[in-house]
Amino acid sequence: MALGQNILNLRKKNGLSQEQLGEKVNVTRQTISNWELEETAPNPEQLKLLSKVLNVSVDDLIDNDLQNVVLSKIKMTEKQTRTIKKILKGFLIGFITFLVIDIIAFIICFFGHYGPFEETKSESASYVIKENI
Repeated sequence: MALGQNILNLRKKNGLSQEQLGEKVNVTRQTISNWELEETAPNPEQLKLLSKVLNVSVDDLIDNDLQNVVLSKIKMTEKQTRTIKKILKGFLIGFITFLVIDIIAFIICFFGHYGPFEETKSESASYVIKENI
């Protein structure tokens, strides 16, 4: 349950109106309404005072809301992790593809320019012989 809903339920359980609770916590009725509608949230000092007035601990007042926040952050982190893994996988596949294409291009260029190794040896050998004559 959200913090605003907790405040609303506890206020009603204690038989207090928004105005009465506001007076005890030193805020206006509109502030209490904003908290209950979750448009704003009480600061830590107001939370302490609220917990005393409503006869609950601060942990009980915010516990469910905190659990919801933690769970939503965990889910968001898991989703971001999956997205990052997909992106990294794409980069890895792209890099490997690039490497394979480069190796193939290098082999084609190397053998296209120099030809088979045997011809290269015979040409260089005949060149050496011709110079000696």
